[in-house]
Amino acid sequence: MTSGSFAGMAASSPATGSVTAIPRAAVRSQGSTAQLPQDHPLLTGLTADSALLNQYRGGRNSAGEITRPHRRPVWFMRQAGRSLPEYRALREGTTMLDSCLDPALASEITLQPVRRHDVDAAIFFSDIVIPLRLAGIDVEIQPGVGPVLGSPVRTRADVEALPTLDDAAFAPITEAVRRTVAELGSTPLIGFAGAPFTLAAYMVEGKPSRDHLGPRTMMHADPDTWNALAAWAAEVSGRFMRAQLMAGASAAQLFDSWAGSLGREDYARHVLSHSAEAFTHVQDLGGTTPAGHRVTAPLIHFGTGTGEILDLLRVAGADVVGVDYRLNLAEATRRVGAETPLQGNIDPALLPADWPVLEKHVRAVIAAGSGAAGHVLNLGHGVPPETDPEVLTRVVSLIHEIGYED
Repeated sequence: MTSGSFAGMAASSPATGSVTAIPRAAVRSQGSTAQLPQDHPLLTGLTADSALLNQYRGGRNSAGEITRPHRRPVWFMRQAGRSLPEYRALREGTTMLDSCLDPALASEITLQPVRRHDVDAAIFFSDIVIPLRLAGIDVEIQPGVGPVLGSPVRTRADVEALPTLDDAAFAPITEAVRRTVAELGSTPLIGFAGAPFTLAAYMVEGKPSRDHLGPRTMMHADPDTWNALAAWAAEVSGRFMRAQLMAGASAAQLFDSWAGSLGREDYARHVLSHSAEAFTHVQDLGGTTPAGHRVTAPLIHFGTGTGEILDLLRVAGADVVGVDYRLNLAEATRRVGAETPLQGNIDPALLPADWPVLEKHVRAVIAAGSGAAGHVLNLGHGVPPETDPEVLTRVVSLIHEIGYED
């Protein structure tokens, strides 16, 4: 696929008209279905009919029948993190990336919010730049700053010098996933990776940026170098997701934190094909349950500020589209089609509000998401570090109490 091959695939701008959803098979590599290990939680039946996967499938059980789960599923981005005192105690004296690459530590941090909040999924504790570290690239998470590279990647020579990521480098990731899955039982684990644009943006800038001028300039001024860099990022991100799924994760989410900085045409011409390529590494990973049903690991695509390209996030290869706090879920459904399950989108800014205000907002989000085939509650961004953990626990309880007939 060329970087421009998707430019005209959306029927119209979501701001001006509805968009007909395009099946992901139309844009993803064709080939034989990849098989998960037979002892995978999806295939043993442990997670196949969880509330989370039911909604990721659009309200269907593992047999493909329309059913309602026993409760509304909810989990939070960054649920394993600085808002938890037990996390802060465990992380003390250890850098972020070292924590991610310590299997016992990463597993325990992943499990902490599941125990505390009774959420319906664990999200694997890691970082989007871990594939860079595993490949041997000099990168650190600087407190108060974010990912910082020793040497930015800005020329074709820089890209050609990027190392090859060996499969053996994923060993600490797969061990951490296996440890976690062994403790979770019927609660699904979600794996994740950074989308190629966001990963490449960090690599070009060498650090976090407010406007991402570097990668946005490169894709126009030096498109060959941009495509080579984005292709490298797509490969390592896709393989990072695949390693987690093969080790036991039941779903995977591609995070495009900075895609909202792009215009619709730039995303379609210069980014979409690379995100689609990342998804091909985890395309249709699945197998057969003991009951003889074919199941696959659902794929979620989330970005911040991406309301104008939600339909393109779906086209890239996702089963589920994550929506940030900026867009009402009813409008999101209009833009991507009612057959597309949604995830989101409680506003993190309301977590410190008085309970009646927060409760009203949560109920409004549930109502707005009711027109989608499936809906998994989440925040419209990550958990702020100053959040009171008891508030999150109370939000989870409220969501679980609200029945599908309410």
